[in-house]
Amino acid sequence: MSNRFDFDDFPQLRTERFNLRSAEVKDSHDILELYSNEAVVEFMPFTPFESVDDANGEMSWYAKIFREKSGLRWMIEDGESGKVIGTCGFLNLEEVHNRAEIGYDLHPDYWGRGVMTEVARVIMQFGFTSMQLNKIEARVEPKNEASIHLLRKLGFQQEGVLREHEFEKGRYVDLAVFSKLRSEKGHAQVSARIPEEIE
Repeated sequence: MSNRFDFDDFPQLRTERFNLRSAEVKDSHDILELYSNEAVVEFMPFTPFESVDDANGEMSWYAKIFREKSGLRWMIEDGESGKVIGTCGFLNLEEVHNRAEIGYDLHPDYWGRGVMTEVARVIMQFGFTSMQLNKIEARVEPKNEASIHLLRKLGFQQEGVLREHEFEKGRYVDLAVFSKLRSEKGHAQVSARIPEEIE
């Protein structure tokens, strides 16, 4: 395929309310605030951050996956305040199969405002067009109802459950596997009973 995104320069994207850009040194305190929040990391494989060094380590990982061309993570910068309120992006890119996994997180102060729906749609569009992905996957713990609600709203379908697939925080956890194909359009129906926190 031609004209595929080549990982030379980090792509700067924009939505109606947010700037999506690469991590910068100035973001360390916002990243610390984000990942030190227990509600944010509840379903993540690490405990809440305790220092700026933790935040800098996370941003170093963002730079590493971009350098290795295995993923890219956008900072979600509030267009009005300039504050980084979350992140979203791709990891585990497999170019030979034209697929990648999407991941995201958002500070609780911004839950319920449609932030991640707005952001993820733009990032998925970049994945399907510029990165020429055929399939975008997501893996979430079945108990993470807010994330599952978001995925269904974005048109993802559940493929199955990987039982006790990862060992996190002293326990084995199941991971529900969701995906969306480039050929699929529209959005799945969402149960109103599922909470909408992170959308």
